Amino acid sequence: MIMTLSEQTPRGSGGKVFPRERGDPGGSSPRELRLDGGMPAYDAFLLVSFGGPEGPDDVMPFLENVTRGRGVPRSRLLEVAEHYLAFGGKSPINEQCRELLSAVKPRLPLPVYWGNRNWTPYLTDTVQAMADAGVRRALAFTTSAYRSYSSCRQYLEDIERARAAVPDAPVIDKIARFYDHPGFIGPFADSTLAALATLPAGQRDAAHLVFTAHSIPVAMAERSGPGGRREGMGGSIYTAELTEASRLIAERTGAGRPWTLAYQSRSGPPTQPWLEPDINDHLADLAKSGTEAVVVVPVGFVSDHMEVRHDLDLEAAQTAASLGLAFARAATPGSRLAPMIADLVLAHLDGPAPRRCPAGCCLGQP
Repeated sequence: MIMTLSEQTPRGSGGKVFPRERGDPGGSSPRELRLDGGMPAYDAFLLVSFGGPEGPDDVMPFLENVTRGRGVPRSRLLEVAEHYLAFGGKSPINEQCRELLSAVKPRLPLPVYWGNRNWTPYLTDTVQAMADAGVRRALAFTTSAYRSYSSCRQYLEDIERARAAVPDAPVIDKIARFYDHPGFIGPFADSTLAALATLPAGQRDAAHLVFTAHSIPVAMAERSGPGGRREGMGGSIYTAELTEASRLIAERTGAGRPWTLAYQSRSGPPTQPWLEPDINDHLADLAKSGTEAVVVVPVGFVSDHMEVRHDLDLEAAQTAASLGLAFARAATPGSRLAPMIADLVLAHLDGPAPRRCPAGCCLGQP
């Protein structure tokens, strides 16, 4: 059973905690565990995610949270709100976080917490709940696998901002990136094979795999990772890591299968260069070149966001239909990441703490 917040934390706290029940197997108490070198033990696990609305009334407040301080016109927020309202005003991400936590919990000898950047349970409330429970040092897993400002450094900044707001907050170490981990690649490869199987039999063997990730400004991409743009890394580290993950997944679906990397969900002004090609433009180019079937693989997402549901399941699917392309979309890994997460956490319980990012890593736009 997963116990509710009201059963575990002080009233008014927004953090979610999923503790091990008394009597659960798990070896030594977390407080008895020690890392190499005598470092204090980790005594909690923290899932940090983006967050999403859970009903129509949440949509605009959520979008205002996401865009606060960025000068996004209200007309644009209302436009994006319609994407959510078309799906009942509910993002799939929170429910998928609950499923992931339920799958992770029995694998860990630690209490499990969850905090979001942009919606309840808010990260600051969760850190407060952790402090109230006596947590001193936690391992955090963020639901983003790649290096860039928005997918890595911003999570670190949000964690530190939450800690600064909570007296006696625990130390929180972020687990390293996992874009090439077999426990990440495997579920995506399985989903890709399952999607291929839904295509017409005569088109499966020649189907083109289109991997997608959230587009970001080119200037942000070029400042990703330590030292920013690097020769031999495919331009930016963000692009290089996405390319490597895509290659590993494609290899597991059959030798020689054609694949490409495209981008989706651009939201910046037309005058600002963002990573390309856009998924819809790329589908048009594939159709012109004679491709008859595609499987779109949202490799940039660990679980379904509204960008996956709207931009791929709706817009990209409609584009493919208009071009005469057979279309299927591979599922995101979601709760199937639980074994990988447990392996990463247990490795740090038995070994060194995760390496911290350099001060100049993954800077935002200049």
